[in-house]
Amino acid sequence: MTTIPFLQARAIGKRFPGVVALDQVDLEVARGELVALVGENGAGKSTLMKILAGIHVPDQGEIRIDGTPVLIHGPTDATRRGIAVIHQELEMIDTLDVAGNIFLGREPRRGPLRLLDQRRMQQQAAQHLSRIGATIEPHTVAGRLSRAQQQLVAIARALSVDARLLILDEPTASLGSNEVERLFGILNELRRSGTAIIYISHRLAEIEAIADRAVVLRDGRNAGVLVRGEIRRDRLVHLMVGRALESEYASRDRVSPGPDSQPRTLRLQIDRVRTSRYPNVEASLAVYRGEVLGIAGLIGAGRSELAEAVCAIEPRLSGRVVLDGVPLTIATPRDAIRQGLCLVPEDRRGRGVIAAMSVRENITLPNLSAFARFGLVNRRAESKAAREIATNLTVKASSIESPVGALSGGNQQKVVLGRWLALAPRAIIFDEPTQGVDVGAKAEIHRLIRQLADEGAAVLLISSDIEEIVAECDRVAVMHEGRITGVLERSDCTPQTIMQLAVA
Repeated sequence: MTTIPFLQARAIGKRFPGVVALDQVDLEVARGELVALVGENGAGKSTLMKILAGIHVPDQGEIRIDGTPVLIHGPTDATRRGIAVIHQELEMIDTLDVAGNIFLGREPRRGPLRLLDQRRMQQQAAQHLSRIGATIEPHTVAGRLSRAQQQLVAIARALSVDARLLILDEPTASLGSNEVERLFGILNELRRSGTAIIYISHRLAEIEAIADRAVVLRDGRNAGVLVRGEIRRDRLVHLMVGRALESEYASRDRVSPGPDSQPRTLRLQIDRVRTSRYPNVEASLAVYRGEVLGIAGLIGAGRSELAEAVCAIEPRLSGRVVLDGVPLTIATPRDAIRQGLCLVPEDRRGRGVIAAMSVRENITLPNLSAFARFGLVNRRAESKAAREIATNLTVKASSIESPVGALSGGNQQKVVLGRWLALAPRAIIFDEPTQGVDVGAKAEIHRLIRQLADEGAAVLLISSDIEEIVAECDRVAVMHEGRITGVLERSDCTPQTIMQLAVA
């Protein structure tokens, strides 16, 4: 007797203006099975996920749940059918507390007047957060959380639905190794209880470790299926891109000079900076001309907060920022940019790009005065510059007038990078620059980071991906609770030494 899969999606097609997003795509997931959905940015993964979540309606094809054909009439209907989704771009209401975000639209009520039962909501939220090991108070306002903490809240929200099908889109993008292991434990528990899981990730090592099957999409079509035992990085990449890809790391085999090998020119100095997150702790760093200095640490270590304080996105309580020997006066992010210091933020949608604006407008926005005379912008010169940058970065868009919000995550990140490349900064901070991008885009981003360093910039690279930190950085500074617990030379930098300092 053949067991009917919980979900069957057959010959799914979806078109957008000028784009075929999905073409005859098949996918099925059984109860207790974890199926990885793999592909480059723009391959159709997110579109398929949104169809299953009721956000998009397919133009053709059929969806069956427990063998019965269904039409999913919106996200509420998807939830009613037992489908829960953790989106890559987190949907969080910043002004609500954590408990309110977890139970949004499903708030527990009490009494004949159906009053909001705050106490029960806080207790249940605490239980779901505890289940995934998240040390976050349910009454904390979501807007005060880091992106990594918001990711944990999103996972708790999905688990609170008691889903029969759980879809996770890049769930570990902002998580450290300990949090990833904890999540894998939760997913294994859910599998044992019969939950069907679709797992979307560009971290191919995770796919190898956890997937029962891997379904690969390329250019909106099925490219192949691998089962456990066949799932290897080289085979996944070949199916994803149609060719072998040597490495997504630009610098894996590069030998970095030791600290005493030759004089180095100090370019960026962060001197005894205190942040509002850790007001009683000072952090100091030195970054040399042509160097990529990594910043590693667990969630809540204070990495993003330090970067934002340096660039005046968040308050800097004390300390100095010195560039080429000159202390900078930075009251606003514009002051930092004007003096040659840029930050590529972790939250590309919230702070990196303006989704409704075009590729051209996003690329030239910080440097618009370079194309203006007597208050009038030379659109021809602006378009030419934006087109050259978009072409050099291989941004996949129908034109530079396409809205950035319509691009895949990896292409949005390239637009963000293009903006700062156009400014030729003397120092630049990248906060999780390859989060949620495919192996091809990751390789291009790494090459651009190395290119900036080779041209003389001082580069700070914040990443939760230890393999990325080890491969890409000349030195690595490790943070714990706002403190710099150590700085490792490249020859001493291993995942083990980083973790030892991260938990110090």
